Amino acid sequence: MTNKIEIFLKQFIKTSLPDVRPGDTVRVHQKIREGGKERSQAFEGLIIARKHGKEAGGTITVRKIVSGVGVERIYPLHSPILEKIEIVRRGKARRAKLYYLRTAKGRKARLKEQELLKESR
Repeated sequence: MTNKIEIFLKQFIKTSLPDVRPGDTVRVHQKIREGGKERSQAFEGLIIARKHGKEAGGTITVRKIVSGVGVERIYPLHSPILEKIEIVRRGKARRAKLYYLRTAKGRKARLKEQELLKESR
């Protein structure tokens, strides 16, 4: 029974996703359909959580501050709505979930930066 489920879910899993981790600043491009038109919208922010790993139901939570108000969006990684995920900056996080950044202000809300190496694929 589980073999059939795994085979069914395997067809929806994207293989071209970058290795994103909590602490990374990313730009997520999402397809939006308005009326008969389709356009792309970018959302740039910090990944504060990644859930369910590389499964078909895997998600990332991206947070950014807009006009002093925190905005969080949860993106399913293998959704057909996602066009691409760009890594803007790598951050060094010592936790898997960075929920403490919701209440942190100023210097405590900063993460150390890692060098971003161009990956040849």
